[in-house]
Amino acid sequence: MATQGTKPPITLNRSSPVPLYFQVAEQLERAILDGSIAAGERIDNEISLAADLGLSRPTMRQAIQVLVDKGMLVRKRGVGTQVVHGKINRSVELTSLHDDLVAAGEEPRTDVLVLDQRPADDEVASALRIDVGETVWFLERLRRIRSGPLALMQNYLPASSLDLAAVDLAEVGLYAAIRGAGIHMRVARQKIGARRADARESRLLEEPRNAPLLTMERTAYDDAGNAVELGRHVYRADSYAFELTLVDR
Repeated sequence: MATQGTKPPITLNRSSPVPLYFQVAEQLERAILDGSIAAGERIDNEISLAADLGLSRPTMRQAIQVLVDKGMLVRKRGVGTQVVHGKINRSVELTSLHDDLVAAGEEPRTDVLVLDQRPADDEVASALRIDVGETVWFLERLRRIRSGPLALMQNYLPASSLDLAAVDLAEVGLYAAIRGAGIHMRVARQKIGARRADARESRLLEEPRNAPLLTMERTAYDDAGNAVELGRHVYRADSYAFELTLVDR
């Protein structure tokens, strides 16, 4: 018989509009990310946790499933529910680099290099599902952390979606600005790759010419399936990594 697992401290607010299962999942995720529950550690079984919190077993199962789907927990027969990983570099999820850096304890700084409106070319129009020549916002930023330049980011958004000129993009993350405009990004397609830096990228990222860079291209969509933004980012390979968790099902 398996030994008892960890009982993470969870506090429920039953008067909150946030569903109880989500409150549990959020607090479990926070405990995993801050190291309170270590990688490889087991958490107590669903029946015991549900009883401790005064929840139904289906509610607790739903909370656990949220983190199983994220790859943070795995269910193993004869072992129980186990933490897959602890703190990550950056998970491949629909989050912003700015928010991820803040969550990791960094103090990101942003230089806005370009912000203008221009006609969409064939590739941008195809990604954003708009007509060629339609006006889009073009935003280019250099993202810095304490150790120096980290990423050079280019983003395209339909000009009708929000007024980027009214946002202090040196202080506010792009995704925060999009959320502030009432747009809910639901899903994204993302491609990760690598290539050599050109002369301009080398200068801005303070890297040698032809240094290896990680690349990311992402198109994000809202609840209605409308394309919200196209991002093309490059990252210093010595300072940045995408991390995925692969689980044997």
